[in-house]
Amino acid sequence: MFDNESKDTGVRLIRLACCCLLPSRRADAASCVLLLLTLSWGASSGLPVSAPSAPRGLQGADCSSLLRDLLHSIPKLLSSEVLFYGISSDAMLVRGQDETMLACAPTLTLGSSCTMQRNSSFSESECLRNIRKDLAFYAAVLKSYLKLQLRKQEEEVSLLSPTLEIIQCLWKTCPLMHNGENDFSEDAAQMWERDPFSDRLQMRKIMRGFYVRAITINRAMGYIASGDHRK
Repeated sequence: MFDNESKDTGVRLIRLACCCLLPSRRADAASCVLLLLTLSWGASSGLPVSAPSAPRGLQGADCSSLLRDLLHSIPKLLSSEVLFYGISSDAMLVRGQDETMLACAPTLTLGSSCTMQRNSSFSESECLRNIRKDLAFYAAVLKSYLKLQLRKQEEEVSLLSPTLEIIQCLWKTCPLMHNGENDFSEDAAQMWERDPFSDRLQMRKIMRGFYVRAITINRAMGYIASGDHRK
């Protein structure tokens, strides 16, 4: 389900979002992918943009606002001494490694040596399907973790619950993001060792991966909302 990532040593967020999720390990390929995403998605904010051409079910300030809230909520969790007491690892775990990155990459060719290795044009439905799977998985992880015997139960539940609620609100507010076919509850329940330290370490890895994936989701939804792929 997961692929382990090497430690993050302060690489810029956008480079991390690209390189961590692509199968190629060559520096030139990673640089090409970074340039591709920078040109197509915008290089600065990582946040969705609204446009009149946004597909039905993704329009409105609420979807954009919730996506921003989701993106901004995760760093706050990662910086919490309550949640990750005694944990300093910078390793991460990302669901599906490169699935969402490849499915949601804009169609753009920069020459024979700089491509996303995509064999077809951008598919909005495929991108949304992968995003739904991501949201369903991370929601299941949060629900499962909150059922464990935590070090500071009340405080940790209070810290993590708002992020879970954001995902649930996204499903209600943005119909095209609602998950109807993916159930990761059993997979999530099997991830924990029922050892407080080990589970905190696992959760930190997952949340770091979630942050990288949230950046990808925000950029992908901004690209879909812009309507560029339908021009």
